[in-house]
Amino acid sequence: MRPLTTWSSTVLKDAHELTVTEATKRGVAGLVADAERGDALVVTRHRRPVADKGRRTSLDEVMAAFGHTRESLADIEDDE
Repeated sequence: MRPLTTWSSTVLKDAHELTVTEATKRGVAGLVADAERGDALVVTRHRRPVADKGRRTSLDEVMAAFGHTRESLADIEDDE
């Protein structure tokens, strides 16, 4: 896997690249589970990391954008 270079030229080593389509299929719960495991994920469009002009977005903001809260995700049963 090749390192990804962000818009700010920071190299993200050991990051797993997901396309926007793959991230959408995985859903918020799947992405949160990956983050909880410590997986470094970079969501890309046309092999370029998707960024919001350098502004950091909190996990709570992302969950809210998808209609979730920490509580609503905690209520989802695991597939185990």
